[in-house]
Amino acid sequence: CGGTVGAIFTCPLEVIKTRLQSSKLAFRAVYYPQVQLGTISGEGMVRPTSVSPGLFSVLKSILEKEGPRSLFRGLGPNLVGVAPSRAVYFACYSKAKERFNGIFVPNSNIVHICSAGSAAFITNSLMNPIWMVKTRMQLERKVRGSKPMNALQCARYVYQTEGIRGFYRGLTASYAGISETIICFAIYESLKKHLKEVQLPPSPNGTERNSTNFFGLMFAAAVSKGCASCIAYPHEVIRTRLREEGTKYKTFIQTARLVAREEGYLAFYRGLFAQLIRQIPNTAIVLSTYELIVYLLEDHAK
Repeated sequence: CGGTVGAIFTCPLEVIKTRLQSSKLAFRAVYYPQVQLGTISGEGMVRPTSVSPGLFSVLKSILEKEGPRSLFRGLGPNLVGVAPSRAVYFACYSKAKERFNGIFVPNSNIVHICSAGSAAFITNSLMNPIWMVKTRMQLERKVRGSKPMNALQCARYVYQTEGIRGFYRGLTASYAGISETIICFAIYESLKKHLKEVQLPPSPNGTERNSTNFFGLMFAAAVSKGCASCIAYPHEVIRTRLREEGTKYKTFIQTARLVAREEGYLAFYRGLFAQLIRQIPNTAIVLSTYELIVYLLEDHAK
């Protein structure tokens, strides 16, 4: 339920982020005056490194040209996929953690890394067709008043034009994005371990201590997700480029080289601000809620 509500409220940010990552985003050329002999010449030059529009510029453009409803493009596939993807992920993570605890030192960093990587690999493989349709819908630009494709129409169009393989475009970038999940859970589990080592003075009913632990876990999740997103974000830009219709981008490596050569390395971080605003609160709520449920189940079992 929390994931569904979060998906609805953060959908506009995701649409803006996807548009910022797209190669079809209109760039704004920057005008620099030429400096000659200590004076500013009346002539100017436009450097090849153009500046992409910011978050608010894209928001304004969508509202003016396409209308407010376009900020919720791809919400249908997102709502369909968010609950199953998280259910699959946490189920796989818990199961993998049990297995790897029997192979490596229990609850060590290597256990957390292998568990998170395995769960992300399975989840990405199963859910990629849904996320592919969602991205296509978010990239579709329709003038105000025209009727955009719904999720079924979009899926049918992808199948007719690209076949089954079309639903798995960007999957290699999603696999590369497993590094983000691994980094996130490695930092999170490390912070969680430190939180457990901090002994709080006992309160009469334990409520104060439990609430402090809960907010501590939220903070740990927010920090871990923020760090992981900043480090591994380039894969998101590459994944969006690979999912574009009629794109010149074919493979992960080729796309990375092309973006770096044509737009510079900063292009790999377009939309990062929108991603951080969207993902950090979501992850903090999801992980802390997951820990709370696990705690309640264990407490009930006792």
